Amino acid sequence: MAQNQMPPAHHDDPAIRVIIVDDQAMVRQGFGALLDAQRDITVVGSAADGSEVVELVRRSRPDVILMDIRMPKLNGLDATRAVKAMPGLEHPRIIMLTTFDADEYVFSALRAGASGFLLKDATAEDLVSAVRIVAAGESLLAPSITSKLIADYARRPSTRRDTAVLSPLTERELGVMKLVATGKSNAEIAEELFVAEQTVKSHVSRILSKLGLRDRTQIVVAAYESGLVSTER
Repeated sequence: MAQNQMPPAHHDDPAIRVIIVDDQAMVRQGFGALLDAQRDITVVGSAADGSEVVELVRRSRPDVILMDIRMPKLNGLDATRAVKAMPGLEHPRIIMLTTFDADEYVFSALRAGASGFLLKDATAEDLVSAVRIVAAGESLLAPSITSKLIADYARRPSTRRDTAVLSPLTERELGVMKLVATGKSNAEIAEELFVAEQTVKSHVSRILSKLGLRDRTQIVVAAYESGLVSTER
C-alpha cells in the first residue's frame, strides 16, 4: 500500500517513493537525479506522457507523483483524474509541474486532485522540500498560486456561493479552513493561532470529516467555492 500519509522520512523510516511524468527527458533525468540523491526519497519510475501514468502507478505504488500539466497525448489534468479514480489503493499525492505560476489550469488541477504546484525552474532545495511537504499530507500552494485562485473567482461575480455547506463547522474550524486555503502549513497555522500543531491537525481532520473532503487541497477548493475566502484582499 502506498504510504502517501507518511511524514518526511527520518532515520529508519521508509523512503518517499516518487515517479516523474514529463515529456521532457531533461526534466525527468534532472529531477530524478536530484531526488535520488536524498536519503529519504527514491525515484521508482518515470513516464513521458500521461497515458502511461495509471499503469506506472499500479506497478510502482508511489507516494508522490511529479506531473507535468501540459503533455502532448494525455495532459496532466486528465492523468491526475485517472489516477484519483483508480480503485483499490491509497492514491498518491500529485504535484503539478508548470513553466509559469499563472497557468490557467491552476484551479482545474486542484479540482482534479492535485496537492500543489511546482515551477520547473525551481531550485533543488525547493524541489526536495516540495516532495517532503506533499508526502506529509500538506498542500503546496505558493502565494502566487493562491493569488491566481482569488483572481479567477474575482472574475466570476455571478458565481453563486453556498456558505450553507460550511454550517457543520465551528468558528475555530472556519478560521483554520481560511488559513489552510492561503497555503499555510499546520506549523504556520499553529504559530498564528497560538496553539499546538497537534491541535491544528485535529481541526483539519474534523474539517475533512464534517465536509466529506479527501485532503487539504479539497479544503482549499471548498473554501473558494463556498465564498469563505474573500476575493478581495
